[in-house]
Amino acid sequence: MAGGAAASAALAGCSGGGGEETETTETTTTGGEETETTETTTTEDSGLFDVTITQGQMPSGLDPHDHRETTTDIVVLHAYEGVLTRDAAGSIQTALGTNYERIDGENAVRFDLREDVTFHNGDELTPEDVAYSINRVVDEEVGFASPQSDQLAGVAGAEVIEGENAVKVNNSSLNPIVFSEFATYLDVMQQSWVEDNDKAYIGQNMNGTGPFQLDSYTEDEEVVLTAYEDYWQEPAAVDTLTFRAASEASTRVNQLLQGETDLIVNVPPQEVQRVTNSDNARVAAAPSTRIIYNGMRYDVEPFDSVEFRQAMNYAIDLESIVQNVLGGFGAQTGQPTLPEFVGHNPDLDPYPYDPDQAEQLVEESGYAGAEIELNTPVGRYLKDLEIAQAVAGYIDELPNVTATVRQRDFGSLVDELLAGSIEARPPWFLIGWGEATFDGGLVMEALLASDGTLTTWQNEEFDALLEQAGNQSGEEREATLQEANAMAHEQCPWIFLNQQYSVYGVNDAIAWEARSDERIDAYAMSQQ
Repeated sequence: MAGGAAASAALAGCSGGGGEETETTETTTTGGEETETTETTTTEDSGLFDVTITQGQMPSGLDPHDHRETTTDIVVLHAYEGVLTRDAAGSIQTALGTNYERIDGENAVRFDLREDVTFHNGDELTPEDVAYSINRVVDEEVGFASPQSDQLAGVAGAEVIEGENAVKVNNSSLNPIVFSEFATYLDVMQQSWVEDNDKAYIGQNMNGTGPFQLDSYTEDEEVVLTAYEDYWQEPAAVDTLTFRAASEASTRVNQLLQGETDLIVNVPPQEVQRVTNSDNARVAAAPSTRIIYNGMRYDVEPFDSVEFRQAMNYAIDLESIVQNVLGGFGAQTGQPTLPEFVGHNPDLDPYPYDPDQAEQLVEESGYAGAEIELNTPVGRYLKDLEIAQAVAGYIDELPNVTATVRQRDFGSLVDELLAGSIEARPPWFLIGWGEATFDGGLVMEALLASDGTLTTWQNEEFDALLEQAGNQSGEEREATLQEANAMAHEQCPWIFLNQQYSVYGVNDAIAWEARSDERIDAYAMSQQ
């Protein structure tokens, strides 16, 4: 229940109403087909509309090409945009691009660009900026080794189409998911601004084309954005957008109910009723595109044994974890690809809870008496520590394995995972991976291919399947990815855990719905 001066101040920007909604429809041509995009704009009668969002962590920096965390993405995507985007239902929509199509006879695609778009410094968007941004991600020689290069898997580079407001993107193969990739990734930056500033400056400042521009940034404390009045669409209804962080879920809930923030992430199951019963807030939830898993390094003992890795999956009661730890806000998994994704194999079930089978497999592995330590972040994912403790607890109940938990700072854990080699990664860890393209191939490329960004496993047959899928499309590609999922299920490079649900607490004064891709889009917010 909110009360006092703090609540009044926090809610001041969310009071008022009686605004008018107007709809505008834009028709674009996409590869010969017409697509209509309808945008709704809410005009408020009076008063400021200020919103504060509290995540589990602050962004690692503000360079949109130099991170891999959703928490950073959520912040920078308010200032930076791509050529394509997705709506709340996951459908591809135009953004800085107005048309996209494949170029006949070539492994290439074309993007026509929007006119009269300006960066926050007032300069106009050019096709050179778009081509440069693509090359900055996929080509180390253009700027740096971007950790996002695999997000544009199959993209070889980009060039301006001479005399036109358009760019050509060259692919190394057919690249059947190229438009899906660009609808999810690749934020456009201004070439001259990037080249005129050093890496440290770019990481602490922003100059995008999005609906919000940077007002102030206090590292590890606060990011404040304001509506960009010259935005190419209608200006945002939100006047000031502030991002803060609190790693403890209970702290975030208290801040929401006391009116100190307007939207919080990862409301734990035991707090849902308290939010629902409050006078000023509600819970909004949606199944996300994020899978939570325990990576096990195949190159170190005891995880170099398939039997041991299988034993770890049999050892845990995953159904109980989902119901009792997550309160039902999750779904069991048994493969790297979620049900909503391309390539999901419907014939694979999660591993059943069978501690006797687990004990036997440990004996067969030759690693009876093994002592293992699970590295886990705290506060990054819904009930991450509690999931880790439950997993280690079940495994520790086996008479021939000892398991413990090591709590880790999320940033330092991610640094180890992104270090560039399997040898630098912890032997056993809990992590989450969201793939907003809804493509199982990209998940497996990043997490399980021999050269994957976070891989803990190497298998030539598995790599060959992914390479094969990269040159296929439609049902043929789907079947190959399903085969890859079956191999991963059997080989157990992970302890398969859960599909995460995104569970938010939201100020009742804000109209906003949760998305499956975990994006918190303040441009879509209005007062109610």
